[in-house]
Amino acid sequence: MRSAFEAYTAPKKEIPRSVYLTVSAFVGISVLAGWCILSYGGFVRPDFLPTPADVVWAGVSGLQDGSLLLNTAVSVGEIMAGFILASIAAVPLGILMGSFKIVEAAIEPVTNFVRYLPVSALIPLLILWVGIDMSEKITVIFIGTLFQQLILIADVSRGVSHDLLDVSYTLGADRRTVVTRVLVPATMPGVMDTLRVTLGWAWTYLVVAELVAANKGLGYFILNSMRGLFTDQIFLGITVIGLLGLLTDQLFKAFRNWLLPWAAEN
Repeated sequence: MRSAFEAYTAPKKEIPRSVYLTVSAFVGISVLAGWCILSYGGFVRPDFLPTPADVVWAGVSGLQDGSLLLNTAVSVGEIMAGFILASIAAVPLGILMGSFKIVEAAIEPVTNFVRYLPVSALIPLLILWVGIDMSEKITVIFIGTLFQQLILIADVSRGVSHDLLDVSYTLGADRRTVVTRVLVPATMPGVMDTLRVTLGWAWTYLVVAELVAANKGLGYFILNSMRGLFTDQIFLGITVIGLLGLLTDQLFKAFRNWLLPWAAEN
């Protein structure tokens, strides 16, 4: 027993898939059990903590009247549009910024300035510029995600070994070949990890934007539920966001493994 425990808790060591899934399931069931004890046991008032059954019935009601599907579809559309636009701009610029000092000198000062600005502080200005429709939410996600991606992708590109580039030049490759056939492929695993992480941040920016000014979306759904003190619907909105985030994370992980088989994760 002791040897098995030591093997499972050793740093940087793989554990059996069955053990991994068992631990994950145990933690998830423990959280659910704690929720049930607090809500069904009467330790917390229902208007502060609904029961799991109340949240499930709120979801059934939302599916029946179409409000849950509508708000979910709006939020998914906004986040994918903003995130994809930001990624299209950030990936090439970030690689160039981390590889060429002249590009870094041109882009990094502005990037470092904007990325420290709270995105929520820009929302009133964006409402004045683009209104409160979908374009404002997409712009919030774009700005909030783009500049974070630039710094992280530049760090990935900057970390590519100089020896790898020197060997390529020694073997007769020109600058364009080194960039397209060596530098870019070497950065792609780190770039994909960066995109996966920042996709989670994009959900935060979306909810912030929808809480401030929106008439559709999961953030609006949560805010509207709060006004009526419908905590079961608040928990429903939070749960849906969490499940969508988990789903998109796993899809992104699978896409990374498919696109970059040489750097696939277990």
